[in-house]
Amino acid sequence: MTKTMDDAKETSIEPYEVGVPEEFPEDDGEASIRKGTSADRKAMWRMGKVQELRRNFRFVSMFGFTMIVMGTWQWCLSTAQIGLFNGGTAGFIWMFVVCWAGFITVYLSMAEMGSMAPTSGGQYHWVSEFAPPKYQKLLSYLIGWLSVLGWQTGAAVSAFVSGTQIQGLIALNNPNYVFQAWHGTLLTFAVAALNLIFNVFLAKRLPMVESVVLVVHVFGFIAIISVLWVMGPITDAHTTFTTFNDGGAWDNLALSALVGFLAGLGPLLAGDAPVHMSEELRDASKNLPRAMIWTVMVNGVMGLVMCITFASCLGNLEDALGTTTRQPFLYVFYNATKSLGGASAMGAVVLFMIVFSNLTTTATASRQLFAFARDQGVPMNKIFSRVSPTWDVPVNALVFSFVVSCLLALINLGSVVALNNIATLNIAANMLSYMVSISCILRRRILGEPLLPAKFTLGRFGLAANVTAVLFLIFAFIMSFFPPEPHPSSETMNWACIVVGATGIFSAVYYYVKGRHVYVGPVAYVRKLS
Repeated sequence: MTKTMDDAKETSIEPYEVGVPEEFPEDDGEASIRKGTSADRKAMWRMGKVQELRRNFRFVSMFGFTMIVMGTWQWCLSTAQIGLFNGGTAGFIWMFVVCWAGFITVYLSMAEMGSMAPTSGGQYHWVSEFAPPKYQKLLSYLIGWLSVLGWQTGAAVSAFVSGTQIQGLIALNNPNYVFQAWHGTLLTFAVAALNLIFNVFLAKRLPMVESVVLVVHVFGFIAIISVLWVMGPITDAHTTFTTFNDGGAWDNLALSALVGFLAGLGPLLAGDAPVHMSEELRDASKNLPRAMIWTVMVNGVMGLVMCITFASCLGNLEDALGTTTRQPFLYVFYNATKSLGGASAMGAVVLFMIVFSNLTTTATASRQLFAFARDQGVPMNKIFSRVSPTWDVPVNALVFSFVVSCLLALINLGSVVALNNIATLNIAANMLSYMVSISCILRRRILGEPLLPAKFTLGRFGLAANVTAVLFLIFAFIMSFFPPEPHPSSETMNWACIVVGATGIFSAVYYYVKGRHVYVGPVAYVRKLS
């Protein structure tokens, strides 16, 4: 039985009850790059999806991909200024610990859902399958839009950060360099263009490249912390772990540290990347949760070690925050080595990894857009859901991600603060999509409704993990909207809440005007297994 789009529109959508029970067609059991394993084919058949992408990835390459897109230790250095300004060295370290603990429960919950339904759609697909029937369609549609927003802004932010770090390296080596906004914008264009070219023309080499870059990720980390441990001016542990800073003048050290919470959220975001790449992963129902869990554990350890090392070698906080490079980690590198060459080499390692983090983020963003377009969730869905028969990747979706990165980089010409709000928007949109999808499976657990079979299950710990994850995400979502100071001006205000709200309103209006007539939700194509 083959379901068409027209058939789906006439279907009365009930979870796991779409169509009649069916037997999986006879399968030869052989694995292939084109179709994956028998388990992959069965999962795609159950979800009513056609295999269009090559399953190039295996566990090690997907583990490398996820480690790099998350890039925790690199992003800890890149976002340190936020945590140091509001929180100081103590707040910077302890907020990371809180975020790591929270994200472990989040990714455990998502790994289980990913094993149940390994699809590039991720959150919006899970909501469609697990939400109450009455709300499946609308909720899935809204979460699809939020996921698009979160991943597209993530690609733009990582490209922009790469550009500003290049400027920081220039300033480190040339004291006469004057930061110009248009320099950062053009450098962002260059990074985004490089990653577009790679993701289109070298996509088949991406798994191999990710495995190689994973080696740089690990040994670069070892090299940098070794230099800081041996050559850096180490502050005593008591001072490092107990010194807070209230740079935003909140008149409350605890609240100030919580405002700096973003410095811990950003480096641990994007652990759902393998979900959106799952249709390119062999034996996805098994390897997807493995990649997610190993990534958050290993990257979390590396991130914590880097946070403690960086904070211990910081030196004078005001000097670090006021560095002419605008990158506190470059100040710390130079302060430790007393060498422009040494500090530049260490900074180049961080930059290299951030560029590749942008490359993998762009790949993931394009796959998420491709999946949502395939389910007719966005305008011009036929364009964005098209997979190039030559390159076996959604080229149009990749080009869209490139254009979005360039357009958002133009904001920097008017206000760098406005562009920083885009980074907050990336966090808030993803937090909300995680929260709603986990809440749906939590509801099913509480009501005792059946769950899909999976190769990875949380078992009796599922309820506790889901509850903890949702509570953490609610808190993180709220904190992501706080401005850096209690009485912000129009320039320093955090406008992310307005943009998230506007996205919700736009998607809801578009849904009622057109979306509800063409979007039926992934659950409409799901086959009930006999």
